Amino acid sequence: MPIEKRSEGFGDDVAKFTKATGLDKVAKAVANSLGFEDCGCGDATKGRHKYLNDLFPYSKKNQENNDTENTGK
Repeated sequence: MPIEKRSEGFGDDVAKFTKATGLDKVAKAVANSLGFEDCGCGDATKGRHKYLNDLFPYSKKNQENNDTENTGK
């Protein structure tokens, strides 16, 4: 079993949970049945996964970068 990398933010934990419970496959099946190509929930570079990682990062370094961007310093 491969070692998973450490979560960078809340989006990583949501992705791990949905994969472990099979909800990622359900979401993709529902998205496909509604005519969407993909729900985007499993991709760390776009969509809900990236949004949650940016909103709730775990590392202090990421938080400092976000604070700088938000305050303009």
